[in-house]
Amino acid sequence: MLKVVGCFVGAHDLWLVALAAAICSLAAVTAIELLRHARKATLRLRAVWLGVAALAGGSGIWATHFIAMLAFEPGLPSGYEVGLTGLSLVYAVALTGIGLAVSLLAGLPFAAAIGGAILGGGIAAMHYTGMMAFEVAGHIAWDPVLVAASLILGCLLGSAALSVTLGKDSVRGQMAGALLLLAAICSHHFTAMGAVTIAADPTIVIPETAVPARWLAVGIALVSVTILLLACAALSLDIRDRRQALRERERLHSLANAAVEGLVVCRGGAIVSANDSFARLVGIAAADLPDSPLARFLPEAATHLALAGQPDQAIEAELRDVGGSAIPVELILRPVTYGNQPHYAVAVRDLRARRRAEGQIQFLAHHDALTGLANRTSFNQRLEQDLKLAAATGGKLALLCLDLDRFKEVNDLFGHAAGDAMLVSVARAVTDVLDAGQVMARLGGDEFAILMPCEHAVAAGRLAERVLEALRCGNAGGNGPIIATSVGIALYPDDASERATLLSYADTALYRAKAEGRGTYRFFEAKMGAQVRERRLLEHDLRHAVARGEMHLVYQPQTDVRAGTVTGFEVLLRWQHPERGAISPAVFIPIAEESGIILQVGEWVLREACREAASWPVPLTVAVNVSAVQIHGPHFVPLVHELLFETGLAPGRLEIEITETALIRDPARAQSALRQLKALGVQIAMDDFGTGYSSLSNLRAFPFDKIKIDGSFIRAVDANEQTAAIVRSVLGLGRGLGLPVLAEGVETEAELRFLEAEKCEAVQGFLMGRPAAIGQFARHTHGPDAAEEHTILAA
Repeated sequence: MLKVVGCFVGAHDLWLVALAAAICSLAAVTAIELLRHARKATLRLRAVWLGVAALAGGSGIWATHFIAMLAFEPGLPSGYEVGLTGLSLVYAVALTGIGLAVSLLAGLPFAAAIGGAILGGGIAAMHYTGMMAFEVAGHIAWDPVLVAASLILGCLLGSAALSVTLGKDSVRGQMAGALLLLAAICSHHFTAMGAVTIAADPTIVIPETAVPARWLAVGIALVSVTILLLACAALSLDIRDRRQALRERERLHSLANAAVEGLVVCRGGAIVSANDSFARLVGIAAADLPDSPLARFLPEAATHLALAGQPDQAIEAELRDVGGSAIPVELILRPVTYGNQPHYAVAVRDLRARRRAEGQIQFLAHHDALTGLANRTSFNQRLEQDLKLAAATGGKLALLCLDLDRFKEVNDLFGHAAGDAMLVSVARAVTDVLDAGQVMARLGGDEFAILMPCEHAVAAGRLAERVLEALRCGNAGGNGPIIATSVGIALYPDDASERATLLSYADTALYRAKAEGRGTYRFFEAKMGAQVRERRLLEHDLRHAVARGEMHLVYQPQTDVRAGTVTGFEVLLRWQHPERGAISPAVFIPIAEESGIILQVGEWVLREACREAASWPVPLTVAVNVSAVQIHGPHFVPLVHELLFETGLAPGRLEIEITETALIRDPARAQSALRQLKALGVQIAMDDFGTGYSSLSNLRAFPFDKIKIDGSFIRAVDANEQTAAIVRSVLGLGRGLGLPVLAEGVETEAELRFLEAEKCEAVQGFLMGRPAAIGQFARHTHGPDAAEEHTILAA
């Protein structure tokens, strides 16, 4: 009897052993690689790759077994039965495929270990079926212990091989799995072969149909190598395609990441891919998003229905991030083909910035951008609502209009930034004293309004007092401009029942408060309406007076006291209203200054005076009164320069008259303007000296060329010792400073003789000539001959 144990070194063909070892190694590596490749494939391709892996791995295991069997040379006639040999190949391929497929079942616990055990069982089934196909001239006996050991080793090492392969997705895990699978095949084969005992029997004849060992070995080797090479070729082609597809996906992913909006590709309800913008939006890394359900981030079922029913149309929804916070988004769905499969892409646009902008726009539509108070539109709507409510319930309302006193001066002196800061301070201070139900609004510029429900006028008066007190407290200890306001109050329904009328009456009361000293409040009274209406009508007509030709100039001569000759004329403005007749400058000049119309009117006066004086053959001077509003304007000096150039008047013939009151508003700006005028060659005269501040420092600081004594000091100067003393002082001051002095308002010979005795240089008044059209003074402006010609033409 011959017992086959161990490795049969002495009875084996070493070349066939080497071939078996090579086939076994190649089969193990190929099967493991194909298994890992199948796990990464789609479901449809996974079945294909599992079939290739089963064919390559099963045939390799089968070839390893039979080549190893063929390497054994017992010295007895032997062969292999064709049918059982083929059946062993079927067992090897089928059970290998089943084991590999089971190992990839995601829902099965310990799927890799179970699949590996099935694979080990396939090795055993193939081995023992192949041994049944082995025909030898003798009898074969089996050791049950070693048979059991071979089965256990095959199953355990097979389980370990697939567990390691699928548990560690790395090259090291791949090599470890291949080595374990190689150990499973070899340990099972040699242990099972150790269980075999062959007893020679010469009476047993090998059938002629049996395949000789060496011919079978060559055929098995060629078939196995061919299958394994085909498997490797298919694997390399698929890897190439995968790499190309991976590069394409990476390129597409890079393009997707370049998008500012979130982009997510889904199949069914699962996310396949997402760009970095979407990942940042939900707070999860982009690599962790695939296979996540889209409903995790868009939980509302209505959103999914809207997306499915409205492709390529934007819908608004709420996105949930990883922390559960809701993010307003806009979604657009579009069907796409991704990886040769139908998918859908969802573009996700973050709406938070747009919602903030919309909220800001909504706020600005109803509020003042600087102070945050309600604006005029919002306040009018609120006033209409409260009027309707008061009418329905029988309640009362008080409307308070506020206007900052001399706010324009704050902008002129301190700049617009200081003016804006003042408006904000007023809004904050007044809002702090308001009660619930009381609303404050900024109507525009420095105009504010307060609406309050009240039972009687006393409550409105108390609120006005609180407002004024709050602003006075705001000035305490401050170094900036002083905040002062006036308040006008109108009551519903006592004064008016309509919104526009109520606002007009509150505004009328505000003007009365300003006229009576500012910094106070006044209630509307019926008689105020006529006064304010009259003033507004005058202001309206004044705006169009120049264009309508209602304005004209008159001239009053200025005379040299010693020579008795006319040295120049003062220009005086007159307004002849078509309905009201002649309107006094004392009436319309303050209105023009408060409304700003003085800039338009003053420019016209200056242009007409320069044009007229430039036409005189006799080079007399022309004196023009300039308002404080004009002298502090940024364009006054360029205007004078332009008019002198335009009319051709010599600068030395133009005299600008300005009062001391105009200097104290902004001494630095006034000094700069006057010095620029002096640089042009224009003469500067201090008008109405003695009626204002009469500061001697002004005479030193400002570049005056002349002093004009106000006519109130000249009247009865010859009879009043106190007045005479003042006039003597001014004349002496002028001589000391080297400034000529002109006395206004001279009406009698006695006044003229007094001034002549005191050596006054020039006079002006009714005694020398009343203000009249310039044609009345042609003998002075054009000479005696021209005067006679003018008289003849007039006749």
